[in-house]
Amino acid sequence: MPLPPPAPRPPRRVLRAVARWTVAALVLGGLGAGTAYTITSTERTDVPGLATEGDERWDFPRLSLPALPPGEPRPFSDGNTAEVHHADLRRLLLPAPAGATPDKKLTGGWVSTEQLVSEYGKSARPAVGDQLKESALRHIAARGWTMPDGTSSRIYLLQFNSTAYADAFRDDRHIGASAGDPLVGAARMDLDETWSGGGKVENTTSYVADEPKPFGAAQVRQAYLVAGDTVALLVQSRRGAEGTERVPFHQTVILQNQLLG
Repeated sequence: MPLPPPAPRPPRRVLRAVARWTVAALVLGGLGAGTAYTITSTERTDVPGLATEGDERWDFPRLSLPALPPGEPRPFSDGNTAEVHHADLRRLLLPAPAGATPDKKLTGGWVSTEQLVSEYGKSARPAVGDQLKESALRHIAARGWTMPDGTSSRIYLLQFNSTAYADAFRDDRHIGASAGDPLVGAARMDLDETWSGGGKVENTTSYVADEPKPFGAAQVRQAYLVAGDTVALLVQSRRGAEGTERVPFHQTVILQNQLLG
C-alpha cells in the first residue's frame, strides 16, 4: 500500500526561533533538559533570565521586546531591508540582574559621545571620538551596574543612521580582526577563544574578548555586537586575582544580543 504523505514542515521562522533558544540554553554549559525545554518553548518576545542556582549565572528579570511604533517592522523582518531598530533604543538595553547596584551615571537613558569615549584608553580616544562625529551617529543609550562580588558592567548601544555606518565603525576600529581599540584598565585584550557564538541571533554578529593573565588590579572583558544599524559595547571588570567570571559575562552578551535581534 502507498506510504502516507509526510507531515508538513513547520514554518522557517519557527525553526529559527527554536534553534536560537537551543543555542542560548546550551552555550553556558551544564544545563539540564528541563531548562533547555523551557527556553526552547518560550516565545521570541519573552526572553528568559537564564538563571539556575549554582551555575554562576545572574538572575535577570523576565524580558519582553518593546512595542514598536504603529506600522513599523522589527529590524530583521522582511519589510525592513534597511535593518533599522524602530523601537526606543533605551528599551532595548538589558536591565540589571537581581542584587545589582545601579550605576548613577548610566541609568538606562541617553549618554554623550564623551561618556562612551571615556571607556577607551587615552591613546585611542581621539580616533574613536573623531569617527563618531563623522559617522552619522544618532544617539547612545547606556546602562551600568555593580554586583555584590564587585563585578562592574556597562552596556552602550550606539545607533547610526544606516547599517553602512555601523559596519564602518566595526571595520575601522578593527573589531573582529582584533579586540579593537584598548579600553581603560586593559593593557592587552585577546579574542575570547571560549566564545563559540552561542545565543547568536540570525543577522547579528558578536565579537568577544578578554584581558589575559597577568592582568592588573582588575580583569576586563568586552564584547561588541553588530545588529543592523546598531552597535553594542559591553564591558565587565572585577578587581582581584580571580578576575572577571566568564559565565555571567557570556550570559550578558547572549541576552543583550537577543534583545537587539
